[in-house]
Amino acid sequence: MIYITGDKHRDFSSVKSFCKKQNTTTDDVMIVLGDAGINYFNDDRDKEYKSYLAEIPITFFCIHGNHDMRPWHVPGIKLIDYHGAKAYAEPDYPNIIYGIDGLVYDFNGKQCIVAGGAYSVDKYYRLANNMRWFYDEQPNDAIKTLIRESIASHPNIDVVLSHTCPFKYIPTEMFISGIDQSQVDNSTEHFLDEIEEIVPYKKWYCGHWHTEKVVQNLRFMFNDIIEFG
Repeated sequence: MIYITGDKHRDFSSVKSFCKKQNTTTDDVMIVLGDAGINYFNDDRDKEYKSYLAEIPITFFCIHGNHDMRPWHVPGIKLIDYHGAKAYAEPDYPNIIYGIDGLVYDFNGKQCIVAGGAYSVDKYYRLANNMRWFYDEQPNDAIKTLIRESIASHPNIDVVLSHTCPFKYIPTEMFISGIDQSQVDNSTEHFLDEIEEIVPYKKWYCGHWHTEKVVQNLRFMFNDIIEFG
């Protein structure tokens, strides 16, 4: 079975309980729509947490979020073949897989394109308090080009898996009080607007906004865990 959920921010207790109840195995997949927080500190704290996740009987497929270090910065990480494309994984934690922005994966016969990343509205708070912030949290021009090229070469994409949403669907009710929205970088959301116009998707799943909401064929996810597809 394949399941999907939203941002976990290093708290996978609900996923652990879900897997126990469903009697999952590592043949099952849990898609995490960014901000898993697994690669955040880039030190032994991450290793300790990944050891904890390695004991949960499911395979995690993680989309890149703005609270996640890009997987290629992780020492010793390897490229692997996964569901019809390349992905990243560490030999010590084979049940934790990191999707690559712009690649198309086959899940249950559905062509799923990955488009991670977003802007952190807490960027300056994190920097002022010596907390981790990642300069490459948003997709750069090379990643955007790869996404466009993948769309051109895969005319029948069924599902989009992103961290944030297209600009037109931003849930303004979730804006954080005190944040000057005129200073927020929405370039990723505007890029996803472009993608939304050219991809004939059947379903779009995203996280980032910490809400559960359905708008047409797009579903925002946070705590819910549902069966994919």
